[in-house]
Amino acid sequence: MNFPNNVKYTEEHEWIRVEGDIAYVGISDYAQEQLGDIVFVDITTEGETLEKGEVFGTIEVVKTISDLFLPVAGEVLEQNEALADNPELVNQDPYGKGWLVKIKPNDANAEDIYQIGYLPEERGLYKKMKVGEQATSGIICMNFL
Repeated sequence: MNFPNNVKYTEEHEWIRVEGDIAYVGISDYAQEQLGDIVFVDITTEGETLEKGEVFGTIEVVKTISDLFLPVAGEVLEQNEALADNPELVNQDPYGKGWLVKIKPNDANAEDIYQIGYLPEERGLYKKMKVGEQATSGIICMNFL
């Protein structure tokens, strides 16, 4: 399983990667593996401002549909249009070409991004980390509370 250290993870298996004043959101490699073959991604919140934890879309696999939760409050600027014709990109490259939405986090909640402190364990579980604590995957938490 792939767990890049340039993203932050939530308990719900979403990730967020900040690039300047925007952020990309997707699902973790663990999540896509557990879901199986993704057949459809439905994001109807483009242009909307949502609160942290609100559903911004759904992801459909052969047997189920799962909600997608926004890791921080902000405006959904754009959805990944490539997923309309190729939803399998989420399975193939969840941290790259398989990103789900681009958001502009609310300034008032910018600190929330740095509060997301869930790092994946080798078994695909998520655990709240303390500064300096090392996960079994070898990742050391440097900036989380």
